[in-house]
Amino acid sequence: MAVITRIAGPLVEANGMRGKRMHEVVRVGDEQLMGEIIRLRGEIASIQVYEETAGLKPGEPVEGTGRSLSVELGPGVLKSIYDGIQRPLEVIKEQAGEYITRGLVVSPIDKKKKWDFTPVVKKGQKVTAGDVVGTVPETKVVTHRILVPVGVSGTVKSVAEGKITVEDTVAVVSDGKKDFEVKGYQTWPVRKPRPFVRKLYPEVPMVTGQRIFDTFFPLAKGGTAAIPGPFGSGKTVSQHQLAKWCDAQVIVYVGCGERGNEMTEVLEEFPHLQDPKNNAPLMERTVLIANTSNMPVAAREASIYTGITLAEYYRDMGYDAALMADSTSRWAEAMREISGRLEEMPGEEGYPAYLASRLAEFYERAGRVVTLGSKEQLASATIIGAVSPPGGDFSEPVTQNTLRVTRVFWALDAKLADRRHFPSINWLTSYSLYVDHLTPYLTKEIAPDWMTLKNEAMTILQKESELQEIVQLVGPDALPARERVVLDIARMIREDILQQNAFHEVDTFCSLKKQHGLLSTVMSFYKTAMTALDSGMDPKDISAVSVIDDIARLKYVPEEKFPKEMEAVAAKMKKELKPKEAK
Repeated sequence: MAVITRIAGPLVEANGMRGKRMHEVVRVGDEQLMGEIIRLRGEIASIQVYEETAGLKPGEPVEGTGRSLSVELGPGVLKSIYDGIQRPLEVIKEQAGEYITRGLVVSPIDKKKKWDFTPVVKKGQKVTAGDVVGTVPETKVVTHRILVPVGVSGTVKSVAEGKITVEDTVAVVSDGKKDFEVKGYQTWPVRKPRPFVRKLYPEVPMVTGQRIFDTFFPLAKGGTAAIPGPFGSGKTVSQHQLAKWCDAQVIVYVGCGERGNEMTEVLEEFPHLQDPKNNAPLMERTVLIANTSNMPVAAREASIYTGITLAEYYRDMGYDAALMADSTSRWAEAMREISGRLEEMPGEEGYPAYLASRLAEFYERAGRVVTLGSKEQLASATIIGAVSPPGGDFSEPVTQNTLRVTRVFWALDAKLADRRHFPSINWLTSYSLYVDHLTPYLTKEIAPDWMTLKNEAMTILQKESELQEIVQLVGPDALPARERVVLDIARMIREDILQQNAFHEVDTFCSLKKQHGLLSTVMSFYKTAMTALDSGMDPKDISAVSVIDDIARLKYVPEEKFPKEMEAVAAKMKKELKPKEAK
């Protein structure tokens, strides 16, 4: 019998483990704590335990389960709040009270609940892995598609209809030699990516409704983005906005090692947020994974994998899924602690040498793909990871290794946050490598001059940065007239476009059409002002025109009234931007 020989925090060593496999789930001690084998040397196994190990003693038994760390995938996942290893926290609270009892085994999805199953295949029909055998109305806004499991194909021998539980057999598929029972749910090992036919080019934008993201640093569906920033710079609020407004149909929000009060805010806020797309609670299409900083560190390491596996599952159904990971720095810290317990050779700043490869493995699971199945179906899983570099130092290993594998960098700036500029994304240090891929879509679907306007605006912002040093020395009045106008336009771009009020009922979301309208109005003002300047108008008079205030108010104009208001502003602009003698 295998027994515990050594305990070092969340790491337990056990002897007598010959024949066990890497990443096999085991039950540790008399209380049957859940753990996972992360190293094998002869008969000695190193196990990371996903629960508090206080009170464990050498000599207590260790039992293998014969399976890898897996999640249950089926109706009932949405609207749930899980911990890092997919234990439903609300169900645990009902059973154990305010504190999680160690060794408690609770099913991630309700096995007794009855669902209305509608078959979409018929007896005698040929099916293959990834085909939909039937549907279940999981929530008011998401229809759960029950899929033929990976590795199964053949002819449908029978199919159910009506009320089912997830443990019921909904279809029997025969390959001529063996019958396979397709149940209402399936399990999948979290560290193994779910398969697909092929990955597609990132050419469709992930619309977030946030101007600085969509206009200046766009993200593609199936893409990867990093939001690094110091404490208090707005990472969590940015991810809340992305979760609420991005055009993904399923949201997986992972609170990985965040402070308890921040996670409490998410857990309290999300159930009350109204989904703008269908006027239902946002939780109707959301899964929350809460693994706070005071929870066992090993479960924090698993939470990221749990989240991406859930996102991949809904991707396989044909949905666009988005994973918000807040924050991957805490995940890396968990890896560092486990690595230290294993006495592995530390890399930079004590992180394990495999930090870069683990981050790459995680982000590589994003993508817009052709899913498995008889019919070609496009779907995506997008990953947006927050990074919390100590002291806001972007040169630290987690941020640098994340930047190597993600293609969008939204750099949060504490100085902007201190000036109450939100979202506090630094436009001079952020970038998106999807711009060239998305340009054909944006120019065709939104406006032919989309990229031209964006590039002109970025040029003005960069020019403002260069002029700021001179302004600090001699003041703005010492600048030539054209540069003074450039500073005014840069201020308008910053305040009227880049700044966005997450708590304003209109400004919280801005469509691509409206974003283009705002940018074209500001750039039109710039060109008209330069023409007026060349015609003899004084820079002070240009700065004093009342249409500047009208442009500032445009972002608060509702979408349906925006075109008319924009036309009125354009007419007023032409009228006011004329030299006095020409009026």
